[in-house]
Amino acid sequence: MKKFYVTALLSLSLMAANAQEPNIPMFGGQQNLDVNFDPYVAAPQGFDQEREGIEHGTIQLIEYPSESVGTVRKANVYLPPKYDKNKKYSVLYLLHGIGGDEWEWVKDGGVPNIIMDNLYADKKVKDMIVVMPNGRAAKDDSRAGGYGSAPAFGEFDKDLIGSLIPYIEKNFSVYTDKDHRAIAGLSMGGGQSLNFGLGNMDVFAYVGGFSSAPNTKPAAQLIPDVEKVKKENKLLWMVCGGADGLIYNSAQLKSFCDKNEVPCTFIKYPEGRHDFVVWKYGLYNFAQLIF
Repeated sequence: MKKFYVTALLSLSLMAANAQEPNIPMFGGQQNLDVNFDPYVAAPQGFDQEREGIEHGTIQLIEYPSESVGTVRKANVYLPPKYDKNKKYSVLYLLHGIGGDEWEWVKDGGVPNIIMDNLYADKKVKDMIVVMPNGRAAKDDSRAGGYGSAPAFGEFDKDLIGSLIPYIEKNFSVYTDKDHRAIAGLSMGGGQSLNFGLGNMDVFAYVGGFSSAPNTKPAAQLIPDVEKVKKENKLLWMVCGGADGLIYNSAQLKSFCDKNEVPCTFIKYPEGRHDFVVWKYGLYNFAQLIF
């Protein structure tokens, strides 16, 4: 690992973002961190391109009743090639950003089905389904909410754990223990994944954050019990673009983990910005490491 000095200028100015995700404001003063980034290894060419001659999975839109929100909500589910109801599958819950919804990964450039199809064809992943929910736990969960929907993102854990996970386990052939559940997400969803995953280690054993946004809790709040995380978490994995102004959010957690000897991977994508170039790379690598 190489050690770098990260300076985060947290001002009222807006950080640049990609076309799908709106600019995300950051607040406060200047903060500095010594960070040991893990080695970046480029994904193989074509990892996110549709291939001929391989089997393909399917994406299914589901509706489930949400007890915490009080409405019927939607999520997309990727089922792998030859999904078999007589087998058991692990589950990756894959979250979107503040500008997206249950369709962001699928329609805005994330191509999770293509990435997963290729990984299956190359025998690089374990059997799993991928659930892509709407992370706004509000009656109006449309994309139009913008920053106004930020509180609903913070409440999503109640819907996720209380309603969505039970629905998935009732309606799909999946394992029901934490060792077969993972959570990861991009931007706002990356912050949710770190907050909810580390905050509910009895539910999730694998946690990933891709370009995690300022909703990410400070490291000391995420990991109040260092020994518990060492014992119960099987994977804590992060990536962020080197040119992304939000890199501090992940760096502060990595720095804390290193100081406390908590296993944690943090990759700086060279010159990467706040976009699906980085997030697709995150999914490609994270999916291979879980289960």
